[in-house]
Amino acid sequence: MADTFKFRIDHHGSLVRPPELLAARAASSSASSSASLSESSSASSAAPDDAVAWSGPVSPGDKSDLSAIEDAAIAEVVRKQRKLSLTVVTDGEFRRADLRSAVFDAVHGFKRADSHTGLAESEHPIAESGHPIADGERWIAGSERWIAGPERWIAEGEIKPYRSLVADDVAVIAALTQIPAKATLPSPAYLAATTFQPGGAWSSPRELGEFLAQIIRDEIQAIISRGVRLIQIDNHGYAQSLFSDREGSLTFEDALAVDALAVTIADKPFNVRIGLCPLTRAGSELNMAAAEKLFTTIPVDRWVLPYDTGAPAESQLLRAVPADRDVCLGIVSPLTPQLEDVDTVMDRMDHAATIRDLEDIAISPSAGFSERAGHPAISAEDQWRKLTHVETIARMCWGNEL
Repeated sequence: MADTFKFRIDHHGSLVRPPELLAARAASSSASSSASLSESSSASSAAPDDAVAWSGPVSPGDKSDLSAIEDAAIAEVVRKQRKLSLTVVTDGEFRRADLRSAVFDAVHGFKRADSHTGLAESEHPIAESGHPIADGERWIAGSERWIAGPERWIAEGEIKPYRSLVADDVAVIAALTQIPAKATLPSPAYLAATTFQPGGAWSSPRELGEFLAQIIRDEIQAIISRGVRLIQIDNHGYAQSLFSDREGSLTFEDALAVDALAVTIADKPFNVRIGLCPLTRAGSELNMAAAEKLFTTIPVDRWVLPYDTGAPAESQLLRAVPADRDVCLGIVSPLTPQLEDVDTVMDRMDHAATIRDLEDIAISPSAGFSERAGHPAISAEDQWRKLTHVETIARMCWGNEL
């Protein structure tokens, strides 16, 4: 039986950024961008407006002021998570534009492209509506609208970290609470698939991915050295291999090899859990062979899976996970403000218990609440209600033995 080490009430990491933080970052970025543009004879290389609003360069003078606002916002969001009795806390990814910023903000060798899609058109998974889902894009049921994905970046040359990706940031959380901190990182396979540029500096997506895997693995070791015991790697690109027969720029086999390289940690402490989230919404026709290969090839301790719609594929995914791994089930949706019916959720949990020992299961929302800064699907108030709902379900399943 796997051991969840009390990480029973989890969440994906990103939380709704407070307006004062968004305003401070926009002001700092705009000031820096204006200064940069005044020195240039052409504005053609400027980032798109919404990129400048969050992820534009920040001048050293503005950075200290912004850091103070970020620190205060993180302290407050950690306090709110403590009040909910969550078993892990994050910084809400408040210092990032999106998950990928952990790398793009700390590693030389990437630049923004003109397109805001993280994948080529032919590589997009397709939603039931027929709309191609871009990197980080979300369909909001009931509102008939999409939340746009983040801008595209490309690997253009030598890749070299110049500071910590997230280890220093997550260490700050430990000073704010005794509840275990959680770190989140993009998978190297995901980064390689979405930043590889044919004809560019890298001969293949696999070559790029293997280099990035070393960087991510080194960062995981740095995170562990700071006492962090739960780390989540995200690669939602696996949804394509699990629910279609199409290949992206990085093949399924190469993606597995790259991500496996990143999470294979020598002498990993026995109480450290590395999880991987391969998708946040199940499709209709699961490729069971691909699922089994995914779950057995990448040596993570926990698989983070969607479990909030009742789709048959959700149970099929759960069955495919090896018995010696944990599973964290996303039981509530971060995309709609309505709270899920408790009886329905408990029925699903009862069903999950017929597939796996309940002691090997944790629960969470099915995705992050604001995977792109400033573009949440629901309000901060609704976010806290959802997390409270997860805690309520957890206590109905396990009592106070969390």
